[in-house]
Amino acid sequence: MSDTVHETVEASAEAPVLQRLSTLDRFLPVWIIAAMGLGLLLGRAIPGLDDALAKVEVGSVSLPIAIGLLVMMYPVLAKVRYDELGHVTADKRMLAASIVLNWVLGPAVMFALAWLMLPDLPAYRTGLVIVGLARCIAMVLIWNDLACGDREAAAILVAINSVFQIIAFAALGYFYLQVLPGWLHLPEIAGLDVSVWGLAKSVLVFLGIPLVAGFLTRTLGEGAKGRDWYETRLLPRIGPAALYGLLFTIVVLFALQGHTITNQPLDVARIALPLLAYFALMWVGSFFLGKRLGMTYERTTTLAFAAAGNNFELAIAVAIGVFGVTSGQALAGVVGPLIEVPVLVALVYVALWLRHRYYPTPA
Repeated sequence: MSDTVHETVEASAEAPVLQRLSTLDRFLPVWIIAAMGLGLLLGRAIPGLDDALAKVEVGSVSLPIAIGLLVMMYPVLAKVRYDELGHVTADKRMLAASIVLNWVLGPAVMFALAWLMLPDLPAYRTGLVIVGLARCIAMVLIWNDLACGDREAAAILVAINSVFQIIAFAALGYFYLQVLPGWLHLPEIAGLDVSVWGLAKSVLVFLGIPLVAGFLTRTLGEGAKGRDWYETRLLPRIGPAALYGLLFTIVVLFALQGHTITNQPLDVARIALPLLAYFALMWVGSFFLGKRLGMTYERTTTLAFAAAGNNFELAIAVAIGVFGVTSGQALAGVVGPLIEVPVLVALVYVALWLRHRYYPTPA
């Protein structure tokens, strides 16, 4: 590579991270805060809103919220390159490390932090445990690209997490919410009865339906127009729908939870603390694990962001489906993306700094 080309690549990689985010993604915390405020105003201005929303339900979830959740998940799953699953054995170290970090260590770390930091808030604690079980399947692609990680490896890990969530989420949820607290003799929510089927039903509806839709969209779209058209023309058109679905869901949640939130404003801050600790522990630990295993910077970064991120869309959907739209569990899920976005943008800068420190020779 010539010096000129090398400098161009470096300049592109070092461009301010926020400038390389789309306008929607760059101001996501602002949109979330605005949606929260709008929801609180609607909750006060429209009495009986909860009764109106509950008139038509999908399972135990009101139809408007169910639509919002499905719209929020579909574009995320349309981005996954499902054909990359055939290459998962190319790097056995990375595959094994990612599975352990995502499906063994990640849920355990969130479980421990939730119990340590929210011992007196069982509903929020349970919501955070659900967040820890919902592994990242979309936003990791954004953070990974910004930090100059391995794009193909990220696509593979996203595809694996998508499949694993269908298979393992319900069983792990039952284990962490029912079995493990009993083994450890921990006090749980009075009357809490979470069934494997209750969790599985929410996952099948709110992940299974958009997963099938996303798979068919990619398969048919690429088959008709090719991958370049699909990823440069179609995905940018349908991608913003995920944010709109998320914001709509947040508006409704805060409209229904307005009384609780305004009476206990410090609850949001307390939910944020274990989330901050979780992101820091998972990302730093995963990054240095990748380095210790001798991975390149690109794959080490991909491993770290895949382990640290969470699928808050699924966590919100499961919390609403199992515990209800006005539950503390649902509120804990909503606080997640408000904290995740600025923290992981900051970790992109950390990754780029660590590249210069530990990987001085670019790949």
